[in-house]
Amino acid sequence: MTPRLDAISLTTADLGASLAFYRRLGLDIPADAESAPHVEVTLPGGQRLLWDTEDVVRSFDPEWAAANGGERLGLAFLCDSPAEVDSVFAELTGAGYGGHLKPWDAVWGQRYAVVLDPDGCAVSLFAAADA
Repeated sequence: MTPRLDAISLTTADLGASLAFYRRLGLDIPADAESAPHVEVTLPGGQRLLWDTEDVVRSFDPEWAAANGGERLGLAFLCDSPAEVDSVFAELTGAGYGGHLKPWDAVWGQRYAVVLDPDGCAVSLFAAADA
């Protein structure tokens, strides 16, 4: 059997802040999830997105340390139009999340922007430039 990608896992310093960020991006995360040390949601394609607190990860990996010097995981959210890229970027940065790269028209034919989640993970927003 060939292994299949089933889930993407995020380790977070502040679970509530991370869940609030991803809710703003439209993920259907249960309202009471902040009280759990581990949270997971099933995405429309059937894959899962998982969150664990740093304490949970350290409980089974005592040597774990947060990444230093750049992100090691990036997520990308498809938007319906270039205007939506701009709008979502403005909404997230207006809510206090870090804007890493302001929206621009990329040479590969997309409107593209990057915001940072509460743990500093890069989250790309993109749409076809001609959408």
